Amino acid sequence: MKKPAFKIHAVSIIAASFLAVLASTAVQARKDDMDVDRLNNSLNQLASDPALGTYAQADQALARDAINQLAQASSHDRPHALYVAERRVDQARAEAQLQVAQRQLYQLDQENAELQLDRSRIDATAAQQQLDIQRMQYQLAQQETARLQAQGQEAADQAAQARAEADQARKLAAAQSRVAQAARRQAELAARAAKALRSQMQDSQAPSGSTDGK
Repeated sequence: MKKPAFKIHAVSIIAASFLAVLASTAVQARKDDMDVDRLNNSLNQLASDPALGTYAQADQALARDAINQLAQASSHDRPHALYVAERRVDQARAEAQLQVAQRQLYQLDQENAELQLDRSRIDATAAQQQLDIQRMQYQLAQQETARLQAQGQEAADQAAQARAEADQARKLAAAQSRVAQAARRQAELAARAAKALRSQMQDSQAPSGSTDGK
């Protein structure tokens, strides 16, 4: 009676062990499925990201392939496959972020180049305007110089004319003075001649008067 009971007990132990193995296998399978789901979800989030999803397509394809290999890996190869799949997913995200940053940097460089070009154009326009202003100022200065020179020449001409008129006036005054002197001399001569004539007339009349008296 004891032997059959022992056999039954042994069979029970074997069955329990088998069930435990099955349960452990099921648990491991569920864990494997969770790793695959987790990595697929992470990769799907990357692919659907509006900012990152269109970048690093090659790396995303490699990550997708690594996840598929993980899903098909044996228990012996699974740790390595899991490591590779996780690194592939991380690399795909990092590469997408890098490409976005590079594109943004390129856009910033383009905008900076455009700003530099606009600044160069503005500087060139300002320099041209400044040159035009200086040219206008130079022309105005030349015109003012010409005007002052013309005024100076006119003043010089007027001064020369005034000197000529003064010289002519002096000459006229001198001539008038000489005429006046000549007139005075003539008047003096005429007065002397008249006086001499009166004296002669008086002298000629004086003897005849004294003879009649005697």
